[in-house]
Amino acid sequence: MAKKRIVIDYEKLPEETIHKIKLEYPEGYEDNLITFTNAEGRYISALPFETEEIYYLIRMTENEARQIIKDDEDFGEDGKLREDFGDDFEGEESDDSDEEYLDDNYDEAENVKDVADDDDDDDDVDDDDF
Repeated sequence: MAKKRIVIDYEKLPEETIHKIKLEYPEGYEDNLITFTNAEGRYISALPFETEEIYYLIRMTENEARQIIKDDEDFGEDGKLREDFGDDFEGEESDDSDEEYLDDNYDEAENVKDVADDDDDDDDVDDDDF
């Protein structure tokens, strides 16, 4: 079964997902943004993030990515995740009911394509299908 693909704004993500994203990108988000064309033909920049069930594209510009890190107390002044991050996190596994709001963005994600890269990597995934 294919993973659900979702395009969403950072501030709409569940706290547990944001926690995992911070762990995935401990040096900030800006250098990891991709660009894709949405269903309306507009270029969108986003941070890719993948869980076992969902492939997220989290909409944000480079300026927004820098501001998110700057405003987040989990990141230091150097823009890197604090070493003690997660010591006080008490998140629990969420169920699907927490992500009902994501279904609204599913249609937009159907046409996601990473225009920053061609599919000439060595994985078995056809990146052009996104």
